[in-house]
Amino acid sequence: MRSFSNFSIFLLCLAILVIDILAFYWLQSITQLMNMPNLRLGIHLAFWFFTIGLITSIGILKVRLDNIHPQRKHLLVTSLYGLTVSSFIPKIIFIIIISFLYFSNHVLSEKESLIVIPVIGLLAGFLPFFVIIYAIFKALYRFKVHHLHIKTKHAPASFKGLKIVHISDLHLGSFNFRYHILDRAVHLINHLEPDLIFFTGDLVNNFAWELKGWGKVMDKLEAKKGKFAVLGNHDYGDYSSWATPQLKQSNFESIKYFYKKIGFRLLLNEGTSIHKDGLEIAVLGVENWGNPPFKKYGDLDKALKPVQHIPFKILLSHDPTHWPEEVVDHTDICLTLSGHTHGMQAGVNLKNKQWSPIKYKYKHWAGLHRESDQYLNVNRGLGWLGFPGRLGMRPEITCIDIST
Repeated sequence: MRSFSNFSIFLLCLAILVIDILAFYWLQSITQLMNMPNLRLGIHLAFWFFTIGLITSIGILKVRLDNIHPQRKHLLVTSLYGLTVSSFIPKIIFIIIISFLYFSNHVLSEKESLIVIPVIGLLAGFLPFFVIIYAIFKALYRFKVHHLHIKTKHAPASFKGLKIVHISDLHLGSFNFRYHILDRAVHLINHLEPDLIFFTGDLVNNFAWELKGWGKVMDKLEAKKGKFAVLGNHDYGDYSSWATPQLKQSNFESIKYFYKKIGFRLLLNEGTSIHKDGLEIAVLGVENWGNPPFKKYGDLDKALKPVQHIPFKILLSHDPTHWPEEVVDHTDICLTLSGHTHGMQAGVNLKNKQWSPIKYKYKHWAGLHRESDQYLNVNRGLGWLGFPGRLGMRPEITCIDIST
């Protein structure tokens, strides 16, 4: 909430209040049908107790934000975010649907209106509420393995059947040191027996202290031929105010050092090669490359130089906007791996059909994409940020098989 002005917080609280006044107006049309005055009063009091409590909590948090420890601050902000979303969205849907039913009730008899409007109105409010609660308490850590197959003429014969696991966007600070949760993902990854594990950035939300204790979890990841990583936009400490540049740099160095502790090679605008039976493939990694407001630290030309001669190249680049702007038709890189979007942590995935509001910002926001013989895979992320839930967009582990 540091990045929000007092005026923005005021508008948020005003929006909550206005929506709740409208929702309460329609709620009364339902509760007045009850013959138990005490129950009716209890429902009304509970409604306003929650509303006033939420608005008061947002105001207090804004005032005291700078004096709260970052760990507790994140927990409070995300908890309030979850409460606001789980309250706000169902009430908006409730208002829209019951208003429509009321103003179009000429199609119903008076008797039917007394039954149909309250029932449908309550369903319109409660169903979205329970869906959001499911997203927060159940779907958030329901890790899903996506299996992909890529066939390319550029892969050397000795690397036929190469198995890659691609993960991204852990945001370890959001796990609040609940190590056992990520242990489940580590078990799923190791069960796949990958040759290579690639991590495409956003290890933390902002701070190196978020990494405390996670080494013993991440170190368990196993890959036959190596583990590689790049940085994401959240790994640079750019989303906080620092007392001195030295403190920010120290935070950054600690995050980079963590990769050494867990056996990952962090590629900072670098390229390297992996050998098998006298043949080789290239693995490149660039620092974060994104369009404003995201900063461009990446240097693809520098990463390409040492491996330009190798036909089969795999690029790790956190932001998928990098692929159409500098990779496709500009290089001979066969496979690019990215993350960053989280699939907005909300959307629809039905067989080959997928949709999320994030598509209006990112052309390539999830899954496998192809242009000629060049591929991009955008991972939906293992962790989360902001809204503490996932709705139709489960945390992802991608398993990619390469054939020639």
